[in-house]
Amino acid sequence: MFTGIDEVDWASMRHAYGTAEDVPGWLRALASADTAERATALDGMYGAVHHQGRVYDATLACVPFLLSLAAREQVPDRACIVELLVSIGAESTDGDPRAWEAVSAGGEVFVALAGDPDPAVRRAAAAAVVRFLDEPPRVLDLLRRWLRAERDDRVLRALTEALGLFARRCPGHAEAAVALLAEHSVPPAAPGLRLAALGQLALGAPARPPADLVPTAVRLLRERSAHRARVPEPSGADTLVQRIRRLRPSDEEGSQLLRTLHTALGDRVQDRIALLTGQLSSPDPVDRCNAVWMSAGLFRGWRGDFTGPVGLLGRQLHAEQDWLREAALSVLSELFALAAPAADDLHALVAARPDLWTHRWEHGSPTLGGPLRALARTGDPRAVPAMARLLAGPAAPDGLGFDIAHLGPAAAPLAPALRHRLGRIPLDSPTAARQAAPLLSALGAVGDREAAPEVLRLLSGAPDGLGARDAIVGLAIDTLEACGAAGHAVRPLRALLRTRHAAAAAGALWSVDGDTAAVLPVLLRELRHGDPAGRRLAGRQLGRLGPAAVPALPELGEAARSGPALERASAACALWRVGADPEPVLPVFRAAWTEDPRTRGPVARCLTTMGSAAAPLRDLVAGERSAVRRHTAREGGYGSRDIPEDEALSRACGEVLAGL
Repeated sequence: MFTGIDEVDWASMRHAYGTAEDVPGWLRALASADTAERATALDGMYGAVHHQGRVYDATLACVPFLLSLAAREQVPDRACIVELLVSIGAESTDGDPRAWEAVSAGGEVFVALAGDPDPAVRRAAAAAVVRFLDEPPRVLDLLRRWLRAERDDRVLRALTEALGLFARRCPGHAEAAVALLAEHSVPPAAPGLRLAALGQLALGAPARPPADLVPTAVRLLRERSAHRARVPEPSGADTLVQRIRRLRPSDEEGSQLLRTLHTALGDRVQDRIALLTGQLSSPDPVDRCNAVWMSAGLFRGWRGDFTGPVGLLGRQLHAEQDWLREAALSVLSELFALAAPAADDLHALVAARPDLWTHRWEHGSPTLGGPLRALARTGDPRAVPAMARLLAGPAAPDGLGFDIAHLGPAAAPLAPALRHRLGRIPLDSPTAARQAAPLLSALGAVGDREAAPEVLRLLSGAPDGLGARDAIVGLAIDTLEACGAAGHAVRPLRALLRTRHAAAAAGALWSVDGDTAAVLPVLLRELRHGDPAGRRLAGRQLGRLGPAAVPALPELGEAARSGPALERASAACALWRVGADPEPVLPVFRAAWTEDPRTRGPVARCLTTMGSAAAPLRDLVAGERSAVRRHTAREGGYGSRDIPEDEALSRACGEVLAGL
């Protein structure tokens, strides 16, 4: 297995964390009889040699030895080695073709593994023969014979997925592969296999699945779950793994089957809602939990009427299983106002379980518990009494004010307690900004005019003696303005006109006395020389001045023609509000809208003020309004504010169209 391994100059090669001298030890450990040793070696291979999908020279040097290990029946856990080879050859993040070539050179190894006695190895080899055997007719024939001979359900499902992959990779031979998939999508195939085949058909041949695809999938899911429930646990010792599975059961295979269907349905949001509704209505709590986690992806990435599925998420809060309730709370707390159909269920849980109002961690301060956070983020005033209790306690959760802010004026009864806490923050504390930020957000949302003394206290010592409080000066100014109390802060605001907070201070001063001559030079200076955030803020403040800022039109025009899209869009918005001339503004809006989706919200809000002058951009606005994908949907993750930002954009687009 390791012939020639010592002749390789590993010391001259690199992996993610430096020299590859440790790689021969990992390769040898993969053949060890010791489970822990094999696991450590596999971690090293994934964590360093194939770190985050990258291919290094050490990765390529490993491939022949990994192929040799995979071919030896006496090597334990060979399925993991085959999966590693598939990952190396198929998922190079930098597009390096050498990895595929290296693994493909051992394609016959995977062909031989089709008859391996270990079903886990056969399951891993199914995709490998499609990816690394460059002879489509031979691959199709192998899969056909393998399907007829195979008896293991999990391997059969892997073969079905391999057929789908083959149909997508080899369109010239897809018809025969699709016919095989269709053959396994109907009885007498088992429910799980039929689900797998339907998913692959929907992915690769959308015209082939039945017209009643979603009802069929829901029925098959329930048949599969009923069969799974009848399968007894393995006999023998009561292991730790078995106990953990009883405490938090899972069905990753079932989850993957349904994820494939959701992926295939793509932008067919109504069909996906129907599928999700069927999943969330399942009698099996594991199926419902899988559906809860899948719903998050649909809500974050697509628009639609989610009243039904969100209401079903609320019903999971009454489940006997803690893990199901926790999953539902995790999703609901990220939906903000979209979670309103579950508000009654959230309130019932808040009322019945005060112990869930906070979440206590092993280390660190408590945080707001899921039920109360989700209820507050819907804007439901029924969250106020519980919030009042927490604020009256000795240790309110960290960041509580950020969630109170979603209640808006309904949180007015909490204002005295918020002011009290803000007034107790030590001004010289290094954590003063972190403590004050959530309280300022809440007081600003409430619009509490009586908070002026406590907010002004945070600005004492400006501009040079703020210390850690400098980080929240902008938020403090915004809070004073939101509370209508900026007039109490004229002196510290003037002191801030020569700092990085100049644009915010100038806007607040103008809101007090309307003295354009005093603030216009400051805002122009920030527009020309500020950092990117400062330039955008200066543009917004100039827009507030309206026609009084006409002397700034040349600078705003210059800013609208250069720089990143966000800055150009901000300047163009101000250009419209000051000059009311759509001609220089609309081309900037069109370009920024396409270039950077983050500009669409501010641009749409500006368009709502333009009336018929916005008509040339009707196509952009109408297209956004009718789009099923959220403008915030992106690869590689999401932000916690993505859903409310997109909902606000959709509403603004509706207002623009109504104005036209």
